[in-house]
Amino acid sequence: MSKVTVLPHPEACPQGTVFNAAPGENLARAMIAHGVKVQHACEFNCACATCHVIVREGFDTLEEPSDNELDHLDTAWGACHLSRLSCQVKVGDGDLVIEIPKYNRNHANEA
Repeated sequence: MSKVTVLPHPEACPQGTVFNAAPGENLARAMIAHGVKVQHACEFNCACATCHVIVREGFDTLEEPSDNELDHLDTAWGACHLSRLSCQVKVGDGDLVIEIPKYNRNHANEA
């Protein structure tokens, strides 16, 4: 099991959280299952970049992003070299520290 630490975010996870995730588990779904309100306007289909996260620790334990993911990351607010779409990340063998950016592309939050 990998330890996933989600840093505090004012709306998505005000107190931050820590949980365990199995290798191969989808990061976005795992975060939602543990109470993190990560945006996902396209229902995990790699079509919107609203689930953009920054992997502050453990980035190298993840599989390489697809070309499609990289194309969508180009449209994510505040994307950097540690950015991933959480809907496309499969948890690896290492621990992760995840930051949810302050802003995202979802102009119509359905929550």
